[in-house]
Amino acid sequence: MAKIKPQHKSPSSKRKKQKSQKRQQDPAELYAQALSLLQTGQPEEAFTIAQKLLKVVTPTPTFTLASLPALSLLGEISIELGDAEQSRTYFTDAAKLDPEGQIKEDEGGGAEKFLWLAQLCEEGGKESVEWFEKGAKVLRQDVAELEDAARDETAQMILEEKKRRLANVLCGVTEVYMTDLSWEDDAEARCEALVTEALLVSPDNPEVLQTLASVRISQTRVEDARSALQRGLSLWKDLPPEDTTVPDFPTRISLCRLLIEAGLQDDAMDVLERLVLEDDQSVEAWYLGGWCQFLIAEAQKEDANVTSNGSANGEQSALEDVMKSSRKWLLNSLKLYQQLDYEDERLGEHAKELIATLNNTLGPPVEDDGADDDEWEDEEAEEDHEMEAS
Repeated sequence: MAKIKPQHKSPSSKRKKQKSQKRQQDPAELYAQALSLLQTGQPEEAFTIAQKLLKVVTPTPTFTLASLPALSLLGEISIELGDAEQSRTYFTDAAKLDPEGQIKEDEGGGAEKFLWLAQLCEEGGKESVEWFEKGAKVLRQDVAELEDAARDETAQMILEEKKRRLANVLCGVTEVYMTDLSWEDDAEARCEALVTEALLVSPDNPEVLQTLASVRISQTRVEDARSALQRGLSLWKDLPPEDTTVPDFPTRISLCRLLIEAGLQDDAMDVLERLVLEDDQSVEAWYLGGWCQFLIAEAQKEDANVTSNGSANGEQSALEDVMKSSRKWLLNSLKLYQQLDYEDERLGEHAKELIATLNNTLGPPVEDDGADDDEWEDEEAEEDHEMEAS
């Protein structure tokens, strides 16, 4: 009978296994793997790898500087997972390790954690401003260092990106002073100083120009606001959606509100038509488009004093087309509002009011008008019946 080969592994085999385990536990590889998963829309898997990374670099109960990259990454992943509280905890731990943001960004330091905490802090207001200012201080230092150093094309691109981030942070502080801290005696002066610095740092930044317009509207300087809005819009309106110069979706939604408020409805519709092509599930985009067209129709009626006979028949037909389009956008908005359990009750109520006004002029919507949401028609009819009964 042949002898049975012993089952123990050779020293060479053990060494290979140990090398394999060591390779799997390498922090740089774990970080790259988690980051790649996050960037490809797999936050749950990224979170698991990032937690493993944190354990590898933090063998003791106390966090060290080696823990910074993992903590910052876990904070960002938690944001993607919708866990703001957990994200705040990770970024707070990171801020304790690097309280002045002096650690390099590629080592998990820098301004980013402060900027996240400014948005995640529970109290908002002054606490938010304090975190923003810490981030702005770090970015100012980064910009100064890059400006003093000899720069090639790559370094110049990094500098411009730092300037853009600093300008956006300054705009973030401005927004806080226009909302949570608007009651402060120096709120207007702070807003003016902040937006001025942002313009000096990044003059061709659409978000800076948008913030400037918001400040000017609050000061009732509407013409100046229009000028800023149109200048900002001209920087990206002809660019494809994937271009980095194009502001993100929420920023463009806010832009549309400002355009409408400044009386630039045609410009607002240009942006909104583009937004619904990018995302046809946005309640707010459909609502703003409906409201915008409602205002366009109201202006047409006032300017032309349109009647339903004589030479004005063509104008009347064009007006009705705008009103029908307005109603279609609003009905789409309400349909999504119900499907998605949208939380903005004021938006829903305003959309219903606008539709009721349009129905009084146009009559009940028909299928050709795009009124394919029978549920809302039934609800409005029931409300009318209850009012008549009362």
